[in-house]
Amino acid sequence: MRRTVARFAKNSGKGNDMQEWLEMTAADLGRGIAAGDIDPVALCDAYLDAIDAHPMRDRIYARVTPDRARAEAAAAAERARDGQRLSPLDGVPISWKDLFDTAGTATEAGTKLLEGRVPERDAEVLASATAMGLVCLGKTHMSELAFSGLGHNPSTATPPCVNEPDSVSGGSSSGAAASVAFGLAAAAIGSDTGGSVRIPAAWNDLVGLKTTAGRVSLSGTVPLAAKFDTVGPLCRSVEDAALLLGVLEGAKPADLQESELEGCRFAVLTNVVMEELSEEPKAAFEAAVERLREAGATVDEIAVPDVEEAMPLSSCLYTTEAYGLWRDVIEANPEAMFTEILERFRLGKGFSGPDYVAAWAKLDLARAGYDRAVAGYDAVLVPTAPMLPPNIERLNSDHDYYLAQNLLSLRNTRVANLMGLCALTLPTGAPSCGISFMAAPNAEEQLLRLGAAAETALREA
Repeated sequence: MRRTVARFAKNSGKGNDMQEWLEMTAADLGRGIAAGDIDPVALCDAYLDAIDAHPMRDRIYARVTPDRARAEAAAAAERARDGQRLSPLDGVPISWKDLFDTAGTATEAGTKLLEGRVPERDAEVLASATAMGLVCLGKTHMSELAFSGLGHNPSTATPPCVNEPDSVSGGSSSGAAASVAFGLAAAAIGSDTGGSVRIPAAWNDLVGLKTTAGRVSLSGTVPLAAKFDTVGPLCRSVEDAALLLGVLEGAKPADLQESELEGCRFAVLTNVVMEELSEEPKAAFEAAVERLREAGATVDEIAVPDVEEAMPLSSCLYTTEAYGLWRDVIEANPEAMFTEILERFRLGKGFSGPDYVAAWAKLDLARAGYDRAVAGYDAVLVPTAPMLPPNIERLNSDHDYYLAQNLLSLRNTRVANLMGLCALTLPTGAPSCGISFMAAPNAEEQLLRLGAAAETALREA
């Protein structure tokens, strides 16, 4: 039986209000700052104290940036006093996955290959968030070079799952999810190439948004496979996800008011993603779909053969691009890498230029077929992950188990990446079980409105 563990958030003797702050959504914290009920400096100190007191601090944060955080919080407090807040999240502290360049702070992407790499300027999304008043708490651990859905990283650290600390938290945005789930950040920014926002969000009972490839800037972000890399938030509510997308883009957030499921049409994808489902995710998904129906949505079941055509292409497309980007760095110091990740990168050696071009041509055809098959539906539904988080010790000791679990963890989420979609995972109410909504490219605003209505239905059940 899986158990839910305490979040270990500490109030450091500063009162119950500060304890409550660590469990609030980013949006609610922003409203508290706007109302004058929350001081951004005290809020920042509450999070920094919680991080320092946490027994798993060093498994979650690669580096904490207290000086930067306090300076940004002080500026936010002054703006709040003057009525000059820059955004609804001005003064809210969040964490950043350790592949977003941070000026003057090491950004190493979870690998010894980049040890000591200190950028001179912030990634464009971090600069945008700072310009909107958000407070940077620090950098979180991740899968090595973001090339795993598990979040297991013997090279640096393996963050724990909030529901079972002896299991992985999901990758590659592993520390990002743990920082929010354990009450050590109000929200987190991660990246998603094959599921790296949605898997850890689901396994830690969070909301995770995968944006459309090309929508959010990757400038200043350590790449994995640039044609699939995306940036997105991990957070406690759909409202938080909408506000954070606005922050990342320096734009007005989606309007979630009066969103509802009545009249919405969803399709449950029945092929590929329903194979090898563990009992808990299967039951949680089915119960969540039923709640959507009860809230007024129409839900059909469809099989899309183009998904089956596309899935095998990922072995060529991902590994070829990843190895092409990192070959020289990796082969100059291969012994510095976690063997499982090194072997995965080296799979890219086995494909030729014509193989890669042919795979993209096939994927373009599959995308067109998928679009035709789901036309008329507001979103396609899948279980976010087909299994629960695997045990860390077994992943360490059993190569075949690691390989099988890593591939399985990424299977369902990878559909959205291959098909070029945006996607949103929501908690179902069952520990470490999420339901994902996949929508058309660049339809994030509509997806978030659907997500807000679905979130209400799932929470009210």
